[in-house]
Amino acid sequence: MEGVIVDAFETLADLVGDGGVVVLSGAGLSTESGIPDYRGETGRRRRAAPMTYQTFVGSAAARRRYWARSHVGWRNVGHAAPNTGHVAVAGLQRAGLVSGIITQNVDGLHQAAGATGVVELHGALDRVVCLGCGRRSARAELERRLRAANPGWDARIQAVNPDGDVELDDADVASFRMVDCAVCGGVLKPDVVFFGENVPPERVRASYAAVDDAGMMLVLGSSLTVWSGYRFVRRAAERGIPVAIVNQGATRGDDLALVRIAAPLGATLRRLVAEVGGAVGAPGP
Repeated sequence: MEGVIVDAFETLADLVGDGGVVVLSGAGLSTESGIPDYRGETGRRRRAAPMTYQTFVGSAAARRRYWARSHVGWRNVGHAAPNTGHVAVAGLQRAGLVSGIITQNVDGLHQAAGATGVVELHGALDRVVCLGCGRRSARAELERRLRAANPGWDARIQAVNPDGDVELDDADVASFRMVDCAVCGGVLKPDVVFFGENVPPERVRASYAAVDDAGMMLVLGSSLTVWSGYRFVRRAAERGIPVAIVNQGATRGDDLALVRIAAPLGATLRRLVAEVGGAVGAPGP
């Protein structure tokens, strides 16, 4: 397969075949599901800076802009389906080869493919949290309320972004009506970790524990630019746990990896499943 160094791939297959694999996935794993990434080819077309926690809580106008854009963008993320890569990871887990899954993604596609026990470092877009009373609710509930508050509202999409929003004209944003918490009237926020927020400590502890018990770490579709994911690769390397990285572009962890493969994730993982044995089952298209 073009882009795959045969020796590197065979080493990867041997490592995965030994089991105890902890997967760390990033946005690149979901691009084949139609969700743009941050720093790959799709991410480089992004024009707007991502929302920060400080801006979100400090500005009603910023919250209106976020929710207007996210309301439209949810059509893309909410209807996305798992791709071959997600299905392959779930199959490797069912076969007993993957012992843990840590994801930087907020799209829920690992679980949609059948994976269990996924540590969602940055939360999930299909949940909403009230900053006043702490109530968590389904995104579907919020979407129903937003549609009721904005009858006939529509907006022209300028671009789709990886964190579940889109770019809209200012006039469309200005005409959008927000809703507050149905219980206490507080500010609603997606149940995700914005830039400027810390990953909840219980997720960090669970991820470190998974790495410490691993036989190897497999990084899929992450540039490892942000510390929230890179620290786990550092942890694995410090403990002598082999690290393999499959990502189309360079990553911050390349010098820590025993195996580095620059190739499309779906095709590479399909081949990996075929290589490690029929117990996994064939991944989807």
